[in-house]
Order: sequence, then structure tokens, then C-alpha cells
Amino acid sequence: MKNKTATPDNPFSYNVKVGHISLNPVEVRLEADEAERLGLGTLWNVVSVGELKAELKISRWKRDGVRVRGTVKATIVQECVISLDPVDTVIDEEFDQLFVPEGSKLARIPIQPSGEMVLDPEGQDLPETFVGDVIDAGSIVTEFAAMGIDPYPRKPGLDFEDHIEDTADNDVKPSAFAALKDWKKE
Repeated sequence: MKNKTATPDNPFSYNVKVGHISLNPVEVRLEADEAERLGLGTLWNVVSVGELKAELKISRWKRDGVRVRGTVKATIVQECVISLDPVDTVIDEEFDQLFVPEGSKLARIPIQPSGEMVLDPEGQDLPETFVGDVIDAGSIVTEFAAMGIDPYPRKPGLDFEDHIEDTADNDVKPSAFAALKDWKKE
């Protein structure tokens, strides 16, 4: 893999020049080497990253935008939240991300005449912006892989022992009259 610009904050980097992208999708396969996997393990706060692979299709979108679609697969080892034993986790995420140059009209949030911004939670996300002529495809892969990490990994078969869950009955406060009912005059 070439075009690497890894940093501690971004250990898996692969720059793609926007000017070289055409309407026909370019297929890119990325795989993290040992140093990148160590950096990702530190970034994600996991025990280790066994492998990280991504298959991307990068193409031109509209006039000056870029579309990056693909899948990211990874195997990581995390600590169990109950026993702190190692837990193997498999990540398999699909993604579809749009990018436009900074200042593009396509990245603006539509504003109503009343000055209100209307966002549809079920609608498409606004495109991300990029500066210059480069998009970091490795950062995209890192971001979507991180979204697939289980925040509370558990080793199979383990559960909290002697743990009593609160029930709805415990949330009800006794009335003042119930307390007075048991009060006796002396």
C-alpha cells in the first residue's frame, strides 16, 4: 500500500487524490500492517487488532464530489466487562459515504424561509467535506470499523452473579398517608 500518512491520531491512512477519480468506480483493497494494527489497538482502547481489511469502490459523485462505498472487516480482542478475560470480536461493516469540497452548496444544511433548519433523522446524511485534492480513505475505514466495536463486550456464558435488578415497584414512593396509618399515638 502506498500513499500512507499515518499519525498517532490516525494510524491507518491511505490518501486518494480526488483529481484521479473518474465516474467509473475504482476498486481499492486496504489491509493494515502490524504497526498500523498496534496503533489502532491504542486508538480504540482494545487489547489487540488481529486484522483489518477493507474493500472500497471510489467514484466521482455529481460534479466535484466523491463517493466511497465498501466493507470493512476486522478481528479484535477486547476485555470482558465482567471478568476482564479476553473476548474475540468480529467486525463486518458496510458503508456509503459522500464527500464534497469545502464550501460546496451540496454540504449546506437547508434552511427554511423562517430561519429554521429542518433535519430528517431518517433521511440521507449530508456529505462530508474535504480540503484540497485529497481524501483519506484509511480514516473512513477506521471510523466505520470503530462504529462496529461492541462498547460492552461479554464473554459468552458470563453474567453478573447475585445482582438484583431494580423493579418498577421500587420506584414508587410511599404516600404520606400510608406512613401515618402505621403511626400510633402514645
